Amino acid sequence: MGCGYDQLNLIVAHLGGGISIGAHHRGGRVVDVNNALTGEGPFSPERSGSLPPADLINYYFDNGCTKGELIRKFAGNSGLVAQVGTNDCRLIEAKIAEGDSRSRLYLETMAYQIAKEIGRISTVLCGKVDQIVLTGGLAYSAVLVGEIEKGRVYCPAAGFTRRKRVRSFSAGRLARSGRRRRSA
Repeated sequence: MGCGYDQLNLIVAHLGGGISIGAHHRGGRVVDVNNALTGEGPFSPERSGSLPPADLINYYFDNGCTKGELIRKFAGNSGLVAQVGTNDCRLIEAKIAEGDSRSRLYLETMAYQIAKEIGRISTVLCGKVDQIVLTGGLAYSAVLVGEIEKGRVYCPAAGFTRRKRVRSFSAGRLARSGRRRRSA
């Protein structure tokens, strides 16, 4: 990118079992991010994403779930796992290649929600986004990233950078880990 982390407005989207999308403001500060640990934001391979409170309350009362059961249900056994039976994007892409329209629908829907969250968080930076950085195992999914890039209307001037791990912003560059892990 030619300049240091503290000179950029970035949106960093970590695409793993949960999906966090954060606004990084010039000066090296994270100024906003969704709470992916508890499932806030887009649905992901293992999390339900943000849910309407009334529907969550109805689910609880209709099923008589405990607090622990609800947490496991919405932050571990939801998202792609619940809909297509796996959190491994490579397997989902293989299903899509075989013509599985359900897998395609859910991967495209997840990409739509990711793009929408990137657009939402871009408002925190007043639309002045220098780069969108995708990290995590799902950043290696050509199908998913292609679908996310279709939503570029929110930051048409910003480019996309795929990074497995962002190790060092302070060195003035985005560094990539040499290890390759399985897609989440």
